[in-house]
Amino acid sequence: MTVIPESELEFHFYRAGGPGGQNVNKVSTAVQMRFDARNSPSLTEAVRARLMKLAGSRLTLDGIILITAVRHRTQERNRSDAIERLQGLVDKASVAPVYRVPTKPTRASKERRLEGKAKRSTIKSRRGRPDGED
Repeated sequence: MTVIPESELEFHFYRAGGPGGQNVNKVSTAVQMRFDARNSPSLTEAVRARLMKLAGSRLTLDGIILITAVRHRTQERNRSDAIERLQGLVDKASVAPVYRVPTKPTRASKERRLEGKAKRSTIKSRRGRPDGED
């Protein structure tokens, strides 16, 4: 699990709409966090590639991940929410995908399949008109 140091994160605070009463018009509680994934020294190449793929529309052309947090009424809670969301993305990217190793069917399973097909063929071939009636 990779931990991102706060020194690599850049925060911008701005006023957000939503709940908060008069507070909304006075205090900058919304957070836009920027993380430079392309130039981060704390990520390995494999994790960086997976993280940039996972980020999707949050990734800019410069390789910066933008996370906006406006869920809470306070700046501190929005800041910690943004950090948690980034850490969740990094944790998900840290897990290498397990690739499926293709296997071949066993001889016994091939034989069972062919026996089943032969039985079904016999059942179907016995359907129809009985011999002698034309």
